[in-house]
Amino acid sequence: MKKNVAYTTGGGRRGKPRQPSIDKRLCISVDEAAIMLGLSRNFAYDLVKQKQLPVVRFGKRILIPRVALEEMLKKGDS
Repeated sequence: MKKNVAYTTGGGRRGKPRQPSIDKRLCISVDEAAIMLGLSRNFAYDLVKQKQLPVVRFGKRILIPRVALEEMLKKGDS
């Protein structure tokens, strides 16, 4: 059963999977979170190391669950 998901351009025919648009994805990269929060990339990674940003790791890939980030911001946790 396929879900209706909005996709960005790129990929497709040549075997590269297309990425859902940033507002549809469940997780965002640390770089994307830094941009959204108005932080530098390095500071965002420092926050990950200090365990001040909620993360999920898949091998070397570090992702931030959108819902966990939004909840953290609502609570005002640092």
